[in-house]
Amino acid sequence: MKLQNYEVHLPNYSIGDQIYDKIGPVCESYGRTVLVIGGRKALAAAYEKIARYVKQTRLEIIGQVIYGENCTYATVEKLRQMPVYQQADMVFGVGGGKALDTVKCLCITDDKPVFAFPTIASNCAACTSVSIMYHEDGTFLKPHFFVRPVMHAFIDTEIIAKAPSQYMWAGIGDTYAKYYEATISSREERLEHFTALGVAVSKMCCDPLLEYGPKAYEDHKKGLCTYDVEQVVLAIIVTTGIASIFLTKDFTPDYNSGLAHAIFYAMTSYPVIEERHLHGEVVGFGVLLALLVDQQEEEFEKIYRLNRAIGLPTSLEDIEITQNQWEECIERIPTMSDVAHYPYRVTKTMLENAMKRLRERVGRDHEEK
Repeated sequence: MKLQNYEVHLPNYSIGDQIYDKIGPVCESYGRTVLVIGGRKALAAAYEKIARYVKQTRLEIIGQVIYGENCTYATVEKLRQMPVYQQADMVFGVGGGKALDTVKCLCITDDKPVFAFPTIASNCAACTSVSIMYHEDGTFLKPHFFVRPVMHAFIDTEIIAKAPSQYMWAGIGDTYAKYYEATISSREERLEHFTALGVAVSKMCCDPLLEYGPKAYEDHKKGLCTYDVEQVVLAIIVTTGIASIFLTKDFTPDYNSGLAHAIFYAMTSYPVIEERHLHGEVVGFGVLLALLVDQQEEEFEKIYRLNRAIGLPTSLEDIEITQNQWEECIERIPTMSDVAHYPYRVTKTMLENAMKRLRERVGRDHEEK
């Protein structure tokens, strides 16, 4: 194979409960004026702490803006037209996935320095080089890929530990999915170096969650920033971000998605999913079915026990999907782009059998009680 010319930019990050003291050393070389853009709740949780540390530097915050409600191109353009954005040398993005994805799409496109301040640990938006874009009605549009991630991510574990624990809970489900989807999608292929690295790194998206997940979740519910919480936060935000950068280097989702995400996207056609359930929560349920379809009995049992331990879903009832809705989903799932690169064709029969076996496993649990 001919050697190709390509570049890879990996995320820089700081983590800790007083890590904002690195703002000056990291950011001052990029300019002086700062615009802070984030979600409403995120700014309420983090802005004062950010501002306190900024006062100890040569930087000046010239504005604070709530990004909007969703990561859309219209939202990005609205922010781009603001005079304060034009005046700012750099942007601090504060919040969860949609807020951070919005500022990434805005600033990286404009080649304006942007820094991430995640306030929840539900996804890897702070460290990856893609924004998930939505239609104006809130439905999924497409991934928007970039050559690089943000300049630096400041992961304040004190702020994350005080956030609602449901976000880290859902983040666990979305994170271990990375390992299973990457390894299944790349099976028996000769991979590019960057893809092979992504698959290898993805194992660290699963192992720490199996080891530390239950204790981390209990600690997080108490607002504690413990070693276990830190390890899970790193897996969700950093490890998954690095894996995703490698896995999507060719700007395709071929190795970065799979059956678990296909199940999630099929279910988003029902309002209850968007209104009452989190992305990683439903993806974590989808992983159970994906492992049964792939006949990975031992791995299924590991994830099933983890889901049971922390309350992630193990049944359709847990995510308020009816049997009729599931039957509609399995008509759509085999044709979805998330499974187009699978090593085999996912069929309706496979999905029916997987659901039957999952129900049997849940039934055995109830009998044992």
